[in-house]
Amino acid sequence: MGHTSLDKIIALQRNPANIRNLCILAHVDHGKTTLADCLVASNGIISSRLAGKLRYLDSREDEQIRGITMKSSAISLHYALGETEYLLNLIDSPGHVDFSSEVSTAVRLCDGAIVIVDAVEGVCPQTQAVLRQAWLENIRPVLVINKMDRLIVELKLTSQEAYTHLQKILEQVNAVTGTLFTSKVLEERAEKEKEEKEEKEKREEKESEALGGDQVYDWSAGLEETDDSHLYFSPDQGNVVFASAIDGWGFSIQQFAHIYSQRMGIRAEVLLKTLWGDFYLNAKAKKIMKGAQVRGKKPLFVQLVLDNIWSLYDAVVTRRDKEKVEKMVTSLGVKVMARDLRHSDPKVLLSAICSQWLPVSQAVLSMVCEKLPSPLDMAAERVEKLMSVGARRFDSLPEQTQELKRAFLQCSSGENAPVIVFVSKMFAVDTKALPQNKQRPLTQEEIAQRRELARQRHADRMATNQQAESHESHAQSGSTSQAAQPAGDNITAQMESLAVKEPKPEEEEERKETFIAFARVYSGVVRRGQKVFVLGPKYDPAQGLSMLSEDCSASDSLPAVPHLSCCSMESLYLLMGRELEELKEVPSGNVLGIGGLEECVLKSATISTSPACPPFTPLNFEATPIVRVAIEPKHPSEMPKLVRGMRLLNQADPCAEVLIQETGEHVLVTAGEVHLQRCLDDLRDRFANIEISASKPIIPFRETVVRPPKVDMVNEDLGKQQKVAIIHQVKEEASQGRLSDTLHLDPSGLVTLTTPNRLATVGVRAIALPQEVTRLLEGSSELVRTLEQVNMSLREGRRLEVSPRTLEAIAGLKAQLESLLQGRKWRNAVESIWAFGPRRYGPNILLNSVEGYQRPSVWQCLVRGEKAGEAGGQAAALRDFDNSIVSGFQLAALSGPMCEEPLMGVCFSVERWDIQSSSQPQHQDSPEGDPASREASVDGKATAEGTSEIPARPEGVTAGPSQARRRAEAGSVDCYGPVSGQLIAAMKEACRHAFQAQPQRLMAAMYTCEIMATAEVLGRVYGVLGKREGRVLHEEMKEGTDMFIIKAVLPVAESFGFADEIRKRTSGLASPQLVFSHWEVISSDPYWVPTTEEEYLHFGEKADSANQALKYMNAVRRRKGLYVEEKIVEHAEKQRTLSKNK
Repeated sequence: MGHTSLDKIIALQRNPANIRNLCILAHVDHGKTTLADCLVASNGIISSRLAGKLRYLDSREDEQIRGITMKSSAISLHYALGETEYLLNLIDSPGHVDFSSEVSTAVRLCDGAIVIVDAVEGVCPQTQAVLRQAWLENIRPVLVINKMDRLIVELKLTSQEAYTHLQKILEQVNAVTGTLFTSKVLEERAEKEKEEKEEKEKREEKESEALGGDQVYDWSAGLEETDDSHLYFSPDQGNVVFASAIDGWGFSIQQFAHIYSQRMGIRAEVLLKTLWGDFYLNAKAKKIMKGAQVRGKKPLFVQLVLDNIWSLYDAVVTRRDKEKVEKMVTSLGVKVMARDLRHSDPKVLLSAICSQWLPVSQAVLSMVCEKLPSPLDMAAERVEKLMSVGARRFDSLPEQTQELKRAFLQCSSGENAPVIVFVSKMFAVDTKALPQNKQRPLTQEEIAQRRELARQRHADRMATNQQAESHESHAQSGSTSQAAQPAGDNITAQMESLAVKEPKPEEEEERKETFIAFARVYSGVVRRGQKVFVLGPKYDPAQGLSMLSEDCSASDSLPAVPHLSCCSMESLYLLMGRELEELKEVPSGNVLGIGGLEECVLKSATISTSPACPPFTPLNFEATPIVRVAIEPKHPSEMPKLVRGMRLLNQADPCAEVLIQETGEHVLVTAGEVHLQRCLDDLRDRFANIEISASKPIIPFRETVVRPPKVDMVNEDLGKQQKVAIIHQVKEEASQGRLSDTLHLDPSGLVTLTTPNRLATVGVRAIALPQEVTRLLEGSSELVRTLEQVNMSLREGRRLEVSPRTLEAIAGLKAQLESLLQGRKWRNAVESIWAFGPRRYGPNILLNSVEGYQRPSVWQCLVRGEKAGEAGGQAAALRDFDNSIVSGFQLAALSGPMCEEPLMGVCFSVERWDIQSSSQPQHQDSPEGDPASREASVDGKATAEGTSEIPARPEGVTAGPSQARRRAEAGSVDCYGPVSGQLIAAMKEACRHAFQAQPQRLMAAMYTCEIMATAEVLGRVYGVLGKREGRVLHEEMKEGTDMFIIKAVLPVAESFGFADEIRKRTSGLASPQLVFSHWEVISSDPYWVPTTEEEYLHFGEKADSANQALKYMNAVRRRKGLYVEEKIVEHAEKQRTLSKNK
């Protein structure tokens, strides 16, 4: 097929029924970009000989060097299938786990996906991840089993063995899809059952009196009735292609069915059903029969398909049999050039034959056109999922918003159709590469004009030269000073012209990179220069519609609406891999690039002409950014350039995060080592253009407490005495500190602390939360944040509309917590939760165990109606000091005492809280006589002599008007007064001391590490893992191959350089995939010293086997500039030399 013109593509864009938006998904190195090359070559954009070598869509230099894709890039292709012509918007995506965020951005814009699986390696970890991403976005996948040539050349399988191997791979892929499908069906079934149950209960109440029989429950999960045949990949359904992209061939069963139906006279429909499966050809009866395996016959697929390919490889690659090759060429009816036949590399001849006999592009593109949906076939379910953001249900959205669903499904490009566009990412392009800045070819007239100008210039130059020569001969007798003057003038003139030109490069540098939005039009027609609304992720269409008129447009002058801004689309581009083509308008259903949005869009956004449009649900990112480095410029004067560069990098990368820490460091957070390297290169060479230095990776830790251990370091049982001794030791240390007179530590671990002005006393105990609770709180941080917002608005007397789904989720969280926190210690704990922390949504809990203090519950939003209002009113009396306790807890949870890292899985129970009023009530200003401190007495215990207490007011009694006014004044006086401040500090200190009274541990971030390796390098892989504190969870051998899959966990702190080391040690035969998994307690105590005789024997007096937790803790303390307790020289032994130094 020849090169497709731009006009042709513009014409095809207008017919959404023949558009296919698809992306290529796979594990790293399974051949995505090579396949994309073959498809691009079919349009004549690159030579078919270079397909697979050029890697056209890997346009970055580092992508070419490393040989992996690092960003998703799009290209539009034209394909004619019979009479109909199709436009394919193809997006190639990365397979490396560090760049899985790029996969998310690609998947959102597509309706279908080509999933590629390596014929040798089969389903790999990242294959499962991309299938899950495609499933979450409701897009339809088709399968390409690539690298079939490896089965012949590397594994040297026979065609029969290869058939069995391929069947296993299909089973693996279908197993992944099956599990995703099952979970969905069960979910839907549960929802349906819930509704049915509610209806049933109403009916049964009436019926039960009459019947009184046993109830029968149907345990079937609804999987039997649900049709899932369309989900699975099967060659006879036409959604599987077998290919070898590097050799340029690929086929689906349809092609062979078509060939053999003509040759053998068997109907194509029959062949389609029987070519894959347990069927064989009975030559005598000339019939296709079932049961090939039982009878030991060759299945049809082997006999009619694989044998042909195997014999071709045998003749061309293995034996190089010229005569046989010539026979095959004539029987296949393909033309091969003489130079290909003579070529020394057999692969050249092979691809010359195969690319004509079974071109891979034809097989893949025809499957895509037939099996993948067009933008018109978008599922209603997917539209609802996209439009219902966060906790909101689709039916709870305003009516105008729900009407937009029709525009989505129609995908209409009519004049009055609302424009809806989703931008999935912003990418940076060199300004010179934009079509408007490129040199266009000159016309004949312009060439003639330029030629005339050049002639004239040449004539002028010759004339001036002649004049200068004659002038020189006349003026030779003149003085040299006169001659020097015009030369000097000339130099100054040149200098001036230089001075004028100098600032230009800097201006150019400012605009060296232009940002283009990678987007898709879901409805309407996008035109160049059109004004549109940009909807932020928190934009509420109901609020927007109440503030704006329904038919307003972005070009009108409008009131300020939260999370809504206006901007114009300055330029529209057709994305063609490395090239961009300018467009005037783009109709619905197409993928495009939009210029001029860098001011309004940070990473992704929803763009619309209608304020009723809701923001789309945020993208699902698989990898979480975890690797942090601090960055600074080599020359401090270049700091502004670095700040600007980091801002641009943040916009250009969907997964990178840029932040400034409290210490003032500029920190870059990335998903892994390869991603970090790419971000630093971009910063250096593209966005900041300065020399930068990056710190060693900042490794995050968490601090926690554990239950007192039952055994010591040599697994001996600990006696009672020792436990007491440990606590006494802590107590002594604490009492030696500066807070000795105000701090009291109970042997049970209760810490009581009095503020310096002796007005308030708090008693706090630290308890370790069960692991399941910590995990639950960490997983539902968004929900806890929502809960906190609701409570805040209730406290302020505002009503916040919460969707029933969110309330259900909150009730579910409460129920889960109640089921996990069982036992005497946790009685009523869930009801008495005071706050979560740090930052009000973290995995630590503050419990209210103060006697006689009934504060409103954090779950008050579940008690709807008047009760919530009453609770709000009641809280007002205690709010100032209540907040101080919470603030102290938040500060303590944000930085623990071990190395100022956040706490995790700790519960602080406040068991005592007294605030006394002093005996001199007349001095309003003195902190002792503060009315607020007298009013807010909470606990009913008098602790100091000469203090009068105001008892806690019973719940029902409301304050009198004068009292209420006094309290309001007191609140305004004391909200930031000394009592409040001292109480915060006291609470923070009490929490820290309570934490130290328990056995403390560090928690390390852990990666799950999946390694594929052959048997011979298995030992070396284990060696590297062992050296880096890794722990192997399980290993399994892949059926039909000599590959092992090893699953291990590895601390993030030990992971730097891990991938390189494994590759070096195994000569490149094993490569790991690291994904952040969880936090794990490091079992060793960082403060441990040998105490028992056995420990002295085992660890020696110095205990010099390195304490891993202590090593990590000291490293963090050193980085933060905290005090590190270590001797510079320890156990030094004097070195004696035999001979004296001369």
